[in-house]
Amino acid sequence: MKDKFIEIIKKKWLQSIVLTILLFAIIICAFIAISYFVKKANISDLDFTTDKIYSISQQTKDKLKNLDQEVTITVYNMTEYVKDFAYKYAALNNNIKVEELSDLVSKTEWKKQYGVTDADSFIVIESESKSKILTSNDLYTYDYTTYQQIDTTEESMTNTILDVITNVKPKICFLTGHDLYTEAYFNSLETALSAEINEVEFIDLLKTGSVPEDCKLLVITSLKDDISVKEKDEILKYIKNGGNLLLLLDPNLDNIKTPNFQKVLDEYGVKVSDGLILEGNDQNMISGAPSFIVTKINSDSEIVKNINMELNICMLNAGELTFDSAEELEKKNVTVETMATTSNKAFLRTDLTNGSKNKISSDKDAENAVVAAMLTKAIDENTKSKAIIFSNTMFATNMQISYNMKYPIEFYNNEDVLLNTVSYLTDREDNITIRKTTESVDTYDVTARQLNIVLLIIFIIPAVIIVAGIVVWQVRRRKK
Repeated sequence: MKDKFIEIIKKKWLQSIVLTILLFAIIICAFIAISYFVKKANISDLDFTTDKIYSISQQTKDKLKNLDQEVTITVYNMTEYVKDFAYKYAALNNNIKVEELSDLVSKTEWKKQYGVTDADSFIVIESESKSKILTSNDLYTYDYTTYQQIDTTEESMTNTILDVITNVKPKICFLTGHDLYTEAYFNSLETALSAEINEVEFIDLLKTGSVPEDCKLLVITSLKDDISVKEKDEILKYIKNGGNLLLLLDPNLDNIKTPNFQKVLDEYGVKVSDGLILEGNDQNMISGAPSFIVTKINSDSEIVKNINMELNICMLNAGELTFDSAEELEKKNVTVETMATTSNKAFLRTDLTNGSKNKISSDKDAENAVVAAMLTKAIDENTKSKAIIFSNTMFATNMQISYNMKYPIEFYNNEDVLLNTVSYLTDREDNITIRKTTESVDTYDVTARQLNIVLLIIFIIPAVIIVAGIVVWQVRRRKK
C-alpha cells in the first residue's frame, strides 16, 4: 500500500514537471510565432513619445499624399529601425514600394554607380527618372554644441523621395561681395534649404553681370558697405521683372552710408533704423537679454495662416522697420503686411555706449515696432514683386553665441519661419509647415552580446527559476 502511494506521488510530481515544461514550451512557441507574424505583417510600432519622433510626421504625410509617381526604396544592410521606417512610407502611399536586399548580386551596377561594397549599409531611392543613395551617415547628424548624435532618418528619406520625383529645383541666390556675414554663417540655413529641394547659389553681381534668369528668390543680408550702381541697377531690373526678395537686414549701428542700396529699399518704401531695439517686457525677451527679442508671427500671415500653430521667432540685436506714408506707398503700388512686432514696452537705443538694460533718457519709444513685414509691389496688371524683410540677420545664422549651446537659427521657430518664407516666395505654399524636430533624440541599436543578454533574461533565467522551484519543492516535501 505504501509503495503504491509513493508511486502515485511520483506520477503526480512527474506530471507537474511535464505540465510546467509544456506550459513553458507553449509560451516560447507563442512568443516566436507572434514575433514572426508581426514582423511579416509590418505592423507599425506604437509611438508614445511626446513629439512622435518614431512616427511619420504630418509634414511628410502632407508632402507625399499626392505622390503620383512610382518610387522604390531599396534597403541593404540597414538596422531594423531604418527598415521599419521604410515600410512606414510604403503604408502612406501605394506608389511607394520597399525592397530588402540580402546581397548585391542583382544590383552589381550599384558598385560602380555609387561606389559601394557588399559590406556597406545604404538605402537607394529610385523613381522612373532619377535615383539617389543614402548611407548610414546621411541618416544622422552631430551637434557639436551639445555633443549629441541626432537622428535625421525621416528628414533624409522624405527629402530624397521628393528629390527623385522633382525635375526642377527653385534657385535661391544669396548676394555676396558686400555682405557683412560670410557664407559660413549661413551653412545651417543653406543645408536646410537644400534639404527642402532648393538649389542654393551665392552670387557676386559684379562677376555674374546680372541676376541669373532662373533665380527664383534673391536673398540680401546685412551689408558692410554699399553696393555699386551696376549692382543696384541689376537688382532693380530683377524687381521690375517680378523677382522676389528676402531681406535680412540688421540695424545700421555703424552709420554706413548706403545710398545705392537704399534705392532698392525705396522701391518698396521701407527703411531700417540706425538704432537697436531693446525689449522692456520680460515676456518678450530671453531672460536678462532685452536685445534678444521674442515675438510671434502674425497668425494672418501667409507663411503661417494654414498651419494652425503659433510660430515664435527670436531676433538678436534687431532694428525697427519704418515705411513711407500711405500716400507714397500708394504711388509706388506697394501694400504692406505686418508680420511681427515688439511689445508696447520696447524702446530704440542709438547711444550704444550705454549698457543699461533699462530705458534711459536718450532712448526713443518703439511701441509695437515692426520687425518683420511683407511688401508687395504691383509692377503692372500681371506682374508683382514681393519682398519679405526682417530687421535682423543674426537670427538666420549659425553664429556661435554664448547662450544655451545653440545657434541663433535654432532658437524658437527661427528655422521654420525662414524656410516657410522661402517656400512662400518661391510659390511652394504646399511646403509651408512645421518641421519635425529631432533635437536631443538618440537612437539605440543593441549589439549581438547585448541581444544575447536580453534573450538570457527573457528565456533562460525564467526557466532556471521554474526548475529551481520544482527542486526546492521536492526537497522540502521529502523532508516532511
